[in-house]
Amino acid sequence: MSRNILLNRRAVLTGLAGLAAQPALANVPVSPIPTPRPAAPPPRDLAALTRALIADVGLSGEVACVMADAQTGQPLVVIQPDLLLPPASVTKAVTAAYAYDTLGPGYRFATRVLGTGPMRDGVLHGDLVLAGGGDPGLDTVGLAQLAADLKAIGLHEVKGRLLIWSAALPQIPEIAPDQPDHLGYNPSVSGLNLNYNRVHFEWRQQGADYEVTMDARVGTLRPRTGHARVHLAARSLPVYTHRTDADSGHEHWSVARPALGTGGARWLPVRDSGLYAGDVFRTLLRSEGLDLPAAERITILPMGQTLASRISAPLYDIARGMLKYSTNLTAEVLGLEASAHLNGAPLPDLPSSGAAMTHWAATHLGMTQSRFVDHSGLGDESRATANDLCTALLAQGREGALKTSLKDIALRQDNGTNTPLTLSAKTGTLNFVSALAGHIAPRTGPRMVFAILTADMARRSAIAPEDRENPAGSRSWTRRSRRMQYNLVRLWSGVPLV
Repeated sequence: MSRNILLNRRAVLTGLAGLAAQPALANVPVSPIPTPRPAAPPPRDLAALTRALIADVGLSGEVACVMADAQTGQPLVVIQPDLLLPPASVTKAVTAAYAYDTLGPGYRFATRVLGTGPMRDGVLHGDLVLAGGGDPGLDTVGLAQLAADLKAIGLHEVKGRLLIWSAALPQIPEIAPDQPDHLGYNPSVSGLNLNYNRVHFEWRQQGADYEVTMDARVGTLRPRTGHARVHLAARSLPVYTHRTDADSGHEHWSVARPALGTGGARWLPVRDSGLYAGDVFRTLLRSEGLDLPAAERITILPMGQTLASRISAPLYDIARGMLKYSTNLTAEVLGLEASAHLNGAPLPDLPSSGAAMTHWAATHLGMTQSRFVDHSGLGDESRATANDLCTALLAQGREGALKTSLKDIALRQDNGTNTPLTLSAKTGTLNFVSALAGHIAPRTGPRMVFAILTADMARRSAIAPEDRENPAGSRSWTRRSRRMQYNLVRLWSGVPLV
């Protein structure tokens, strides 16, 4: 055997031994021509996918939406961006920004009790004045504490009158006059508010008759009120009617007896919150040993010493609660207070204050097309565009006071787990109107700001006055709209739809 053959045989055997020592390499194919990697999938056409989703839902009326990169401001989806539609309670997000900028997140409201004369040996030689500062969160517990504080300083007799001052803000009988009289979310507004300006009406059947009560309950406190009164009427419709006595200011509710059943309760709005608060305060003072005549309203705050006071939570906390629970009274108070601060004095009504906020929003937020008739979105004539709302969210920033105040909304998947994204937003709902606007933080990818407005104005305008509380078809329409909005959020975040 030649030397060359021996060398080649030894090389082959050595190579085989090496392969045996590395079995993982034995099955790796070897090709002299490289195989190209698969091409990356093309980016999703979010605008086309959005249009397809909206078309698939087939919601009656109009749909407008804008979604943009929260970092760069670049619009990623734009559909009917300049269509003016009612923003409903999404208005409250603009109101919060207005109040933060004008009053400051640390702003607080003060409710005071003044004495207009000297106090000697527990006797006040003058009038006792309940002076409202507009606090939207004042409740029966707060009034009871003021009454207890007066007792704690030794006050046991008042020679003068019990007065109320509510002129820190204008006296507004109801937020939206086109709403039914009995809806608790459409109360009065003034500089002296109590229990969100609602009275608790309860009825229980007693044989062939009913026991009815009207009180200002909070927790275990249930002071009766004589300001709001109720009687039962032998009629079928309307279920509720309301009138105010021109001489006394008392509010009289008439309720259709056949509609009551065996018993129940509901909150009814108060149309004069100042007199209501004064009446309840008088009852609470009586429980502390101070018996005073009925409260009288004054329009000019007299000089006097502060005998007791209640300071509200900071505005930041108040606004967060407003955005979470969508309280209309709170929104109107914050907007009216901000407008009064800018104007140097309270404006006379909600449309005037809404116009002031409209101007501020155009100047500070770039909302050049929108207009507001109030601060809660309850008014039917407010209008906004998706582009304006998205621009406002961009102007407020990703970590500003408004962003951190918005409610986190958990979207559930079919298996009950949370969708892998964070949605911080404000919802808005009126009959045949539904809106959603806020921030989206997907698990991966850029953060987004967005606004979605939907409305069927033809169906809304066709609602008969007696059907405004719950018109046929409105609830199912709203459910479909809201589901579509949340599915748009999922689509934009790159998560499966449900």
